[in-house]
Amino acid sequence: MKRLLTLSALMLAACSQTDAPTANVEAPDAATQEFATDLRRTSLIVSDIDESLKLYRDVLGFEVNYDAEVTMSGVALPAGEPGAKARLVLMGTNDSWVGWIGLLQWLDPEIDAPAAPRTRMGIGDAILVFNTELVDEHCDAAAGLPGINMTAPASETTYPARAGGKPIVVRTCYLFDRDGYFIELNKVLDRVNYNKG
Repeated sequence: MKRLLTLSALMLAACSQTDAPTANVEAPDAATQEFATDLRRTSLIVSDIDESLKLYRDVLGFEVNYDAEVTMSGVALPAGEPGAKARLVLMGTNDSWVGWIGLLQWLDPEIDAPAAPRTRMGIGDAILVFNTELVDEHCDAAAGLPGINMTAPASETTYPARAGGKPIVVRTCYLFDRDGYFIELNKVLDRVNYNKG
């Protein structure tokens, strides 16, 4: 039997309260899962949620399912000052449990944004990979947004084959979002070959 968890139980441990009611989210039954751990959500600290939504909601099609002001401890999540107010937005697409994006913006007091746009990556950085059937359309739309740094236009990328299979070919583009998070947008071109692995 599936159990229900409230979003407040799933929120960052640093949040001590929310100013909006929470919605119920259907959680998987651990007894039916092969693995004990899911990558539930990636939360991004951003300078302006409304601007970030232009990419993640309006271009990539993520649906907002939670938007509230939260109070941060500054301890469990070591950012900002204790008692700071922040806005938390949670979004999902095809799965109601995994693959979500969170956007977290400190409102009062604010956290300073990086001084210059990101152009290179290093240790400690992450690469967000999104599969989209509209890769060319989404790459073009993202390139038109302010603050987006496209590092490569849409083209085909070939990855080495899995054990004895054919090379994996995807249509991709690469970019830094307005806050410096690096993103790969891709579409698997040979789905039959990909699914054999």
